[in-house]
Amino acid sequence: MMTHFLSRVRLNRDAPAAAIAPVLLPDDPNARCGVAHRLVWTLFADGPERSRDFLWREEAPAGAHGGHAGFLILSTRPPVDAHGLFHVESKPFEPHLSVGDRLAFSLRVNPVITRTRTIDGRPKHTRSDVVMDLLRPIPRGKRAERRPEAIREGGLAWLARQAASSGFAIGEDSDDSPAVRVDGYEQMRVRRRGAKDITFSALEMDGVLRVDNPERFLQALYQGFGKAKAFGCGLMLIRRARP
Repeated sequence: MMTHFLSRVRLNRDAPAAAIAPVLLPDDPNARCGVAHRLVWTLFADGPERSRDFLWREEAPAGAHGGHAGFLILSTRPPVDAHGLFHVESKPFEPHLSVGDRLAFSLRVNPVITRTRTIDGRPKHTRSDVVMDLLRPIPRGKRAERRPEAIREGGLAWLARQAASSGFAIGEDSDDSPAVRVDGYEQMRVRRRGAKDITFSALEMDGVLRVDNPERFLQALYQGFGKAKAFGCGLMLIRRARP
């Protein structure tokens, strides 16, 4: 299997980089997402015909001061900082997994569901995020109170579908705590000059999974989960779970 690298990338804290940090990573989440997307691309854009071969997510919470911001990146080649903006730490990412291994995971993801209906005899596919898919039949005045339930229900159902096709399983909830925490629902709009805005929603998921098929799980991990991978979604971070 192809070698992958896991990198921690932080803005330099020297005077030049610190001075422009608020411009590089503004506090507004929508603007921050678009700028971060372009910043991360500078670490891999060594040619005009390059396609994205990496996953990333912001390490610091959205809205944190830009000088302390950083990114975690999973890639097929180490990032190269040609502009001197970052402090980069990279190491090969080669997890050795076995059937039955328990892993703690963290995932920021854009989970979507596609519905198909027939119009004039032709199938029409519509895609929506899993939360809005559950809220759409509910009257608008009642959606706010149902949103927390829809976030958890939609997120868990989506994750269960991913698990079934990606070689892992999610444990059952215990009396003390849920097996998976699902929250942080956020609707994003990335503005683009001369082009249609990009809109997507993101959920935060944390929990413990069991590896059932190591090869299939790693393949899914390297490919990323869900949509909006170019905008900081889809990278699942893993570590050994405590017994």
